[in-house]
Parts: sequence; structure tokens; C-alpha cells
Amino acid sequence: MTQTQPQFISVGKGEKIRQIAYISQKPNNDDPNPTGIIWLLGLKSDMFSTKASALAQWAPDHGYALTRFEYSGHGSSEGRFEEATIGDWLEETREVLLNLTSGPQIIVGSSTGGHIALLLLRDLLANDPQTAKRVKALVLIAPAWDLTEELMWNIFPENAKRDLLEKGIYEMPTDYDEPFRISYRFIEEGRNHLFKREPFNPGRPVVILQGGLDTSVPPQHARDLMGFLQDHWGKLIEVPDGDHSLSRPQDLDLLFKTIDEVREGSDKG
Repeated sequence: MTQTQPQFISVGKGEKIRQIAYISQKPNNDDPNPTGIIWLLGLKSDMFSTKASALAQWAPDHGYALTRFEYSGHGSSEGRFEEATIGDWLEETREVLLNLTSGPQIIVGSSTGGHIALLLLRDLLANDPQTAKRVKALVLIAPAWDLTEELMWNIFPENAKRDLLEKGIYEMPTDYDEPFRISYRFIEEGRNHLFKREPFNPGRPVVILQGGLDTSVPPQHARDLMGFLQDHWGKLIEVPDGDHSLSRPQDLDLLFKTIDEVREGSDKG
């Protein structure tokens, strides 16, 4: 089996059990306890996107283990997108961390993955502090924190809210080939996983990479996150000419540099 062939992990119980696709890579050295990277993808993306594939090429040669996976309703994982929730994806991410990784981890989350990364850290700090110690830093690319409320419900037009309340589904226009089918259940369940701009102390570095031309997650959204991250752990790097994906060669170089810097800081700590 090659490193580009997905394997599967079972998550959930009873009727909620689902098979989640993942790929794990080891570093190209003999380090018995390497720093790992967990890649958390954005909404409707997959683990073969430009950034994920670039990480897969770069990480092993630079001494990192890499684990990437697809949430339920994404890629090769089971489930329908419109039936999944933020809580499902958070549960899947926790299981990946606990069962597919070991040692120190840097969690890299893009867009929705940034929201999940923050939620995971908050959950671990509250309920599993020993595992939380393994999370050395978060690197977030245009983090869509409080996605379902701040970037969906609060800014949806009235016809969208009417569709959600009456039909249970809103066909949300996107810059891609087809709209995203957003369910009212997705919005409702998402309200269980909000930061609400309340102070949050992550206890380790949180570095945010944000494109200045991003129209999906506006730069102000990242600045607002910096406003409630406590104890000077947050760092915002704005790329004035960058878009939402931040997938250009220079953007990828910035991502790799940032990952190396937080690892070096963790090693010194």
C-alpha cells in the first residue's frame, strides 16, 4: 500500500458509526518521536487538495509525520455532506488524534478546519488535559471560527433563512461548480460549538495566515479572533494580495516556514 492510498478508521457508535478515510505518513528519518502534523481540511475539500498535497510532499523530508483525513460527507469518507454536523467532524478529529497519532502534534487547519482545530483544543483543555499537552501549536489558514453562525446564519439573506426553516436545506452559492447544500440541522447543531467572542486562552501558539483579498472568510474575521485569544498566544500574518485558498507557491512557502517556526519554539520550550 502506498502513502497515497486511503485507509479507514471507524468513528461513532450504532447508527452513527462511519468509516473515515485517512492517510498517515512517516518522516524520512529515524526520529523515534517526530513532531506530527494533522491536516484539517476546509468545507467540501478533500485530502488531495493543493495545500494538503504540498504538505504531503514537504513534511516527510523535513522530519514531520503527517496525518490527513476527510470528514464524514467529504471525499472517500462515508456519509452525506448535508447530514453531517460540526459535532461529527469534531468527534472524527478527536478520534484521529487519539488513535492515529503519537507524540507532539501541530494542527494545521484551513477555513472550516481552523474552526475544528480551535474547538478540538478547547475540548481537550477542558476534558483531556494530558492529550492537550501533545498539541504544541495551531497554524490556521483563514480560520472560519463560529462558521455556522458568524459566516452563515448571521449573514444569510432572508430567502436563505426561509429555505432553511421551511425546507430544511439552503443551496448556498459558491465560487465552485455547484452550491453547497447547507441543512438547518447543520446550523442548529453548530450552535453547540461556538466561541461567541468570549475570551479563550489556548495555552500554546496560534498562528493565523490570512489573505487580504479573501471574500469567503474576510480579514476582519481573523482580526476578531485575535481579539479574544488571551495571553498573547495569537499571531496574525496577513498576506495583502492573498485569496482564501493561500495556495500559491509563496503562500505554501509561508505555511512551511510557519510550521517550522512553531516547532522550533516548541522544542525550545
